[in-house]
Amino acid sequence: MPKKKHFTSTQKAQIVLEILREDKTIAQIASENGVHPNQLHRWKKQALENLPQLFEEDRKGEKIREAEHDRQLNQLYAEIGRLSAQLSWLKKNLASTLSRQERLRMLEPDHPQLSRKVQAELLGVSYSSLFYQPVPPSPREIAIKHRIDRIYTEHPYYGLRQIAVVLKREGIAVSRPTVQRYMREMGIFGLGPGPNTSKPALQHPIYPYLLRNVTAAYPNHIWGIDITYIPLRAGWLYLVVVLDWFSRFIVSWRLSQSLEIDFVLEAVDEALLQATPHIWNSDQGSHFTGPQYLERLLAAHVQISMDGRGRAQDNILTERLWRTLKYEEVYLHEYISPKEAYDSARIFL
Repeated sequence: MPKKKHFTSTQKAQIVLEILREDKTIAQIASENGVHPNQLHRWKKQALENLPQLFEEDRKGEKIREAEHDRQLNQLYAEIGRLSAQLSWLKKNLASTLSRQERLRMLEPDHPQLSRKVQAELLGVSYSSLFYQPVPPSPREIAIKHRIDRIYTEHPYYGLRQIAVVLKREGIAVSRPTVQRYMREMGIFGLGPGPNTSKPALQHPIYPYLLRNVTAAYPNHIWGIDITYIPLRAGWLYLVVVLDWFSRFIVSWRLSQSLEIDFVLEAVDEALLQATPHIWNSDQGSHFTGPQYLERLLAAHVQISMDGRGRAQDNILTERLWRTLKYEEVYLHEYISPKEAYDSARIFL
């Protein structure tokens, strides 16, 4: 038979205090401490019955007990503070070092003590998103987004207003807010200067543009990363590419059906396994200012460069790649499925 577990009076008091706080059920506390719930009920009853004795003892004894009680409470509060700080640190680091898909894989739906809602909070994942069922885009939305992609590929310096004007001129009735939403969902924005609507979030670090008057002089001198929209017959994909600016060699690439950061991180990891560039350039999009992306580059000791707002020439080499890819491959084929697009991109890239 297993050896019976013994508790000191201090340990019993701490457990009773935990019961009285009612942050957990007695069943949970019993499981955590390896004691039967009935025993906990007896300890609680004993503690409550003995409370009047605290006021019947002499003043000296009362002060001693109060001091001990305060000491225990202070210890408990200190422990709670320590655990809260550890929990905050863990949640922050999980969100910054693991992708959303990696954190989702850590969920345990049948965990006996932690509900899925609690697990989602600890992992930094929206609980409601676990039940989200995406609605397929309408044919009209697909057609408008495909047209926006062609306009933007031809004129990457066009912003919201110019694209909305072109659509209206072509007889496509769509409001400017809808065009703005579509462009945001497509991950594109005009490179030309405009109103203060495309500033990155203040909490995101922005690095200076290091390539002004600089030309790539050797392999792995300068790498650039960017994302573009790939149309399908009934939807779209997103393509991210890491490009060596000297050799025009595509170091790595990934296709994704969503703009979740996972596919960008996979491309970055694959590229850094092959070599380490001197300078790594990107735009100021949210994918390239987030901690998961930046920490990988900082760990690799590369110099981070970011395009200036309103400068159409800062990422010209990648823009040329997109034009070549789309006019010589993508626009010539109406991809039916993601697999067909992937097979085609694998040959072209």
